[in-house]
Amino acid sequence: MKNVAIIGAGCSGLTAIKACLEENLFPVCFEMSNKIGGLWNYSDDVEDERASIYKNLVINTSKEMMAFSDFPIPEDFPPFMPHDLVLKYLFLYVESFGLKKYIQFDTHVRYITRAPDYAESGRWVITVQKKGCESKSQVFDGVMVCTGHHTVPYTPSFVGLERFKGVTFHSHKYKDSSKFAGRRVLIVGMGNSAVDIAVDLCKVTSKLLISTRRGAWVISRTGLWGIPNDFLANNRFIFTLPLCLLQWCVEKQTNLRLDHTIYGLLPKHRLLEAHPTINDELPFHIMTGKIGIKCNVDEFLENGVLFTDRTFEQIDDVIFCTGYDYRVDFVDPSVLQIVDNKTKLFKYMFPPELPHSTFAVIGLVQPIGSIIPVSEIQSRWFSRLLNGNVSLPSKEVMYQDMDSKVNIMARRYVQCRRHHLQTFWIQYMDEIASQIGCRPDLLKLFFNDPELALRCFLGPCVPAQYRLQGPGKWDGARHIICNSLARATASTRRVQSTTQDPEHVTTIKYHKMDALLTFRFYLMVMCVVFFAWVCKDSFLL
Repeated sequence: MKNVAIIGAGCSGLTAIKACLEENLFPVCFEMSNKIGGLWNYSDDVEDERASIYKNLVINTSKEMMAFSDFPIPEDFPPFMPHDLVLKYLFLYVESFGLKKYIQFDTHVRYITRAPDYAESGRWVITVQKKGCESKSQVFDGVMVCTGHHTVPYTPSFVGLERFKGVTFHSHKYKDSSKFAGRRVLIVGMGNSAVDIAVDLCKVTSKLLISTRRGAWVISRTGLWGIPNDFLANNRFIFTLPLCLLQWCVEKQTNLRLDHTIYGLLPKHRLLEAHPTINDELPFHIMTGKIGIKCNVDEFLENGVLFTDRTFEQIDDVIFCTGYDYRVDFVDPSVLQIVDNKTKLFKYMFPPELPHSTFAVIGLVQPIGSIIPVSEIQSRWFSRLLNGNVSLPSKEVMYQDMDSKVNIMARRYVQCRRHHLQTFWIQYMDEIASQIGCRPDLLKLFFNDPELALRCFLGPCVPAQYRLQGPGKWDGARHIICNSLARATASTRRVQSTTQDPEHVTTIKYHKMDALLTFRFYLMVMCVVFFAWVCKDSFLL
């Protein structure tokens, strides 16, 4: 039995443990804190060196789209979960599959390098240090780095920042709004963290401004009839449309809900050329004056900020929501280097120069969708590689794939630090699933189970699709796929039970509401396609 070192017990590390066990590998997971969860392990300690979230955070992806492929989120959890429920789900996952005994808590990984016999064995030496103990080294057959990319804050330089007398800090240290009552606050950035924190703060501040270089497309969590928007965003049929036409169509639909020009949000880029900002409350708070939108910062003065439009605002506090540095300083630089958030990894996982496929980075990718299923399918692939069930392509093929991705990102996305690891969710999941042999064969499926095939193609591409066929097949996948729309809103739709207890309520059974929700969802899909077809001439003009 080969042993595998897993660095981090967040969502990526947990699914890596399970993937190893499924392939008869022995995992040893090193976690620096005393609890699982990684990013979702909330702490009030602003000096905590781990990835950090704030107290009122709610996840942007719906529960059906962020679930592990063979472990559905409980039906009584809301469609969009607060961070404490995400952590609870991870605890349920650990308990269900018996993963905790493979985790060593309060243990820092200090260094990872090749073993002396690496050329023949592909093994690695891991130097770890348990809290209160001296460091020691161990040899492993494989390594999975699952530390994520929200640990090291990045703050760009600004003219005059050193003379500003107010308080400045990165969003990494933001916890709650209690210390900002009556304050004048500037948030630099327009990503998801920036807007979420602005919405959280504006209820108590005397002034709340957001500074943005190029604006952003702001999308609601839900669409028509309250159906989660990510059901539509990760839909196989929708993405058969030409990308330019799809982009134009989605922009028009987004502006039907929120005219970005009127609200001062209209970005310089197209909607699919950057990671979208997802928030439901921002338009309301702009409309009521609680939040103001400003252009880019020109320079800081002692008591305020001068913007590029030459306007000045007095400011007490500045929060930089400017992203993170992707860092793996504990890995030998000759194995892996990340410079300015750029790195050379095949499928964002494997250093192509290594002769053995025994080292992988899990979860270091920026999909337009949830990272949890991505980390899971990456872990499934690596564990099969380590067992010799599959193999990587030649070095030439890997470099061709990497160069192709760089060229696509250069053409498709705005050039900035956050887009070096960007990808579309279905496209990337299918790429990895093809390597494993678990990508759903829709044509074959259509002849064996037409209803299921149509739901896979026309409905939301839920992670359970990657458990229908091939290695890791799960018998419960069909039920999850066929009832995903009903499950998404099951917790919000309750009726009185016919039992004698009048206080007892029960969730409406999936089959009773799935028909209506499915009809509504497919109608929404058809509306998008029809709108694109009707407006195609306008688009071409």
